[in-house]
Amino acid sequence: MSAAEFAAAQWTRATGAGVDPHEYRRVTDGLTSVADWGPSFVHTGLAYLERAEGAGSSVTAGEYLLTAARWFHLATLAPYAESGRAAAAADRALGRAVEVREPGARRLTGEGFTGWLRGPADAQGTVVVVPGLDSAKEEFLDLVDALLARGLAVFAMDGPGQGVLAATTAMRADYERVVGRVVDALGVARVGLVGLSLGGYFAARSAASEPRVAAVATVSGPFRLDWAELPQPVRDIVARRTGGLDAAREFVGQVDLTDLAPRIAAPLLVVDGGEDVIPGVTNGEPLARLAPHGTYLSVPHGDHLLGNARPDWLPHLVDHMTDTLAGART
Repeated sequence: MSAAEFAAAQWTRATGAGVDPHEYRRVTDGLTSVADWGPSFVHTGLAYLERAEGAGSSVTAGEYLLTAARWFHLATLAPYAESGRAAAAADRALGRAVEVREPGARRLTGEGFTGWLRGPADAQGTVVVVPGLDSAKEEFLDLVDALLARGLAVFAMDGPGQGVLAATTAMRADYERVVGRVVDALGVARVGLVGLSLGGYFAARSAASEPRVAAVATVSGPFRLDWAELPQPVRDIVARRTGGLDAAREFVGQVDLTDLAPRIAAPLLVVDGGEDVIPGVTNGEPLARLAPHGTYLSVPHGDHLLGNARPDWLPHLVDHMTDTLAGART
């Protein structure tokens, strides 16, 4: 794949993550190969760190730091020998931004997870945002902001094989164990889960076995994966994240919600994009149909993660989480 083709494929994902579309074009137009992606995106992130250092106010510094975190994270989407350092830089930039902007925010780290708990101490509910195969907590800042704006507390996390933990841990299918430890660390009786891309599978699987999940939503989450049909680039990412080819095949073989979906007691919203078609991936409609309290929202023009269709699903999702968690509290 050429650099131009790769940049086009990542366009809505990057802009959906919050980077300026004009700057994205300027950066990617200068790439001569996909190998240039990581270094160029890291360079852009470093420029925002410099801007943060020279900012005239803490608010401006925080905005520059959040932008730096986005660019550092996006650097990891292409094969890059320094992905671990880029992910660590994203984590540090996000941490500095949160500390500047929200002194009451808390860093929570435990076995297999790390992230930031943001929002009011007296929130009517707490939502855990679960990333996917090659995403991380820095990618979904707009979703976090939308949930915070509704008065919810939000824990945006990296789990095994994700974000800043990708360099030291392997992705695992039994993510419900991690979610259980997260809920323990949060010290709340009920949580909502929002899972994005493969994180949708993690969230649904966790909701099927963790009774403290009171609301769940998936965005572009797979119902089932078929190793034989998956495109080679996707297989390569799974192998990198799980620890090798054999581990990748075993992991993919476990991604099947057929038996788990009927056990999801919490109200469930499943969001899919009609243009999100990946060989070997069964999208979320069967999950919504088999879950006892499932609702399906398909956006015909939406692509993977629906970065091109935010107004068509994001308000519905935050309403679902807010209304359901408020009801669970009463």
